[in-house]
Amino acid sequence: MISVRPLRNSAQHMVSGQSLLGRFSRLTAALTAVAIAALSLVSYWFTRLSYEQQIDADLFSIAQQTAQPLQDDIIGLGGIDPTVLTATNVLLTLVGANGQEVQVPGEKVNIVIGPPELMVARTQLGYSARNAEASNGQMYRVIAVPLGIDSARFALVLATPLDSVDALLTRLRTLLLVTGVVFVIAAAGLGYVSGRSTVRPVRELADAAAHVTQTGELRPVGAYADNELGDLARSFDTMMASLESSRDRQKRLIADAGHELRTPLTSMRTNVELLVADEQSGMLPSGARTEILGDVAAQLGEFTSLVADLVQLSRDESSGPVNEPTELAEVVDRAVVRARRRSHAQAFDVDLTPCTVLGEPDSLERAILNLVDNAIKFSPEGGTVHVHLSDGVLTVADDGPGIAKEDLPHVFDRFYRSDKSRNTPGTGLGLSIVAHTIAAHGGQVSAANRPEGGAVFTVKLPLASQDAIDAAGD
Repeated sequence: MISVRPLRNSAQHMVSGQSLLGRFSRLTAALTAVAIAALSLVSYWFTRLSYEQQIDADLFSIAQQTAQPLQDDIIGLGGIDPTVLTATNVLLTLVGANGQEVQVPGEKVNIVIGPPELMVARTQLGYSARNAEASNGQMYRVIAVPLGIDSARFALVLATPLDSVDALLTRLRTLLLVTGVVFVIAAAGLGYVSGRSTVRPVRELADAAAHVTQTGELRPVGAYADNELGDLARSFDTMMASLESSRDRQKRLIADAGHELRTPLTSMRTNVELLVADEQSGMLPSGARTEILGDVAAQLGEFTSLVADLVQLSRDESSGPVNEPTELAEVVDRAVVRARRRSHAQAFDVDLTPCTVLGEPDSLERAILNLVDNAIKFSPEGGTVHVHLSDGVLTVADDGPGIAKEDLPHVFDRFYRSDKSRNTPGTGLGLSIVAHTIAAHGGQVSAANRPEGGAVFTVKLPLASQDAIDAAGD
């Protein structure tokens, strides 16, 4: 049973209040809010600074116009008409270096003179500009410029109220706040919409995993975007394909084992029951008991060989070989040496040219040994087994009857046995193991009949590159 409940939990988590889509929308809104807040703050202070600079420029213009009349008549303040100042909403004050103040007669609002204005009066250098509170409690923009009259040092102080500017800035703050809220809400909506397309592949993966949990059907996602999530979907489908292949191998192994083990087990059970019955009744004739025990031993050997071949075939299918540089001639030679010990009636024609392939030596040796054993099995007494290797091409031939034309397409099928081979020992898995091993090494194996008689099996394996050989040597 394949379980992917952690992914199922993720699918449930995605639709909760802590979903990835929700977090994406909130993050988009938060980032937009921060950006708008920063932009609004900059805009607000830039606007305020611009207005203050404009007011300063206007006050400097008035100061230039009034400086000469004041120098001519400081006591009478240059004959300046107070109504003109009142009409322009400007306050005028002269500040001496000793702190003495000369104000326009009849002025009801006074500017509170501070250190900046006194510094201009005393040093007669530069100017000062600041926001200050007047005697009526309102905020004013105040500038002070030096005004030298004979040997006396004064500062001309001009001020204008900021109530209109403050009202304008208040409206600007309100506008920025409303606009910011609207943009944040819009950003959250856009983040949700764009997040849905971004999160969709993850949701599809979670749904696919949940489908596997509920139905056991290994359904792939099948749609890949050209990004990291697409790579994740491809990896998920690769995992699904691997699980499907593993499950198929498991089912096939169970079916094969159940089918092929039934015959030897039934035969062994029958023979054992005969022996048990003979213990009680003595019904078997002389010598029959020994013959039955011999059959049991042979069936046990067949049973053991079949189990070993099934395990080997399952192992070859479930794990790929280690692609290390392997001297194929040495592997073939070891397989031939092992096969010679099992043969007492055949000769061997061995011609091996050294060549290096990429593969796992042990699995290759088992596969080649199966081919040589198969040649021995079908070669008559006094026949010859031919084993030739050159440039990654291995041929194993025998002097037997050959392979029937109708059997050639099936010789590598598992448990397939031709009519000619049904009375020969074997499990029907040897050549299937060969096919799987060679395919796993990126090679090909084929079967044919020799013109001079007998069967020939040809194995073609890709040669290892010099770079791979050098890398293995390092």
